[in-house]
Order: sequence, then C-alpha cells, then structure tokens
Amino acid sequence: MVAELVNVAATLEVPPGVMKMVQVADQEVCVANVDGKCYAIGNVCTHEEGPLDQGRLEENEIECPWHGSRFDVRTGQVMVGPASKPESVYEVILEGTNILVRPK
Repeated sequence: MVAELVNVAATLEVPPGVMKMVQVADQEVCVANVDGKCYAIGNVCTHEEGPLDQGRLEENEIECPWHGSRFDVRTGQVMVGPASKPESVYEVILEGTNILVRPK
C-alpha cells in the first residue's frame, strides 16, 4: 500500500535556494527548492546526524554544517564524504501553493 501525501509547507515558505526541515510521519525531512523545483531528502546526516537544513544548498547539493558531507538532493547520493551512506529521498508533489511529500 502506498502512503498518502502529506502537506508539509506552502511554496512561499521554501523559495528557490532555501531549505526547510519538516516532519513527515516520524521522519525529519529536508525540503530544498532548486531553481523552482522542490526535492526532499532525509534531514539527518548519515555521517554523524548533523541537521542538513542548517547547512548550505549549492545547485543540487546540500552540505552538512558539521563535517562537510555533501548529498545530491535529487538522488540522496553522497557526493563528498566523510558520509558514505546515501540519504533517503522522498517523492515531492506541488499542488497549487502546497508542497506535498510522500512518507516512506
């Protein structure tokens, strides 16, 4: 069974170049707007649990503020260590002015 989409934020809350931590079910998720397209990955760094939403967003990559691991927001893949495990990625749908994310 596929989980239902959850309304997590208004599009005005996450303009291009901005990230926001949201709760989806019991997971912390980082929603990132890259040039008008929203992506969602796990918000807790897989290296030492740093808060990705407090890091830096550059093009399609989020940099963890603690140790500099970088993740591709489109795929969750590690681009630069020390992290070695990818982040979970979540389906994102824009519906009018709402950002919806599907829980895992």
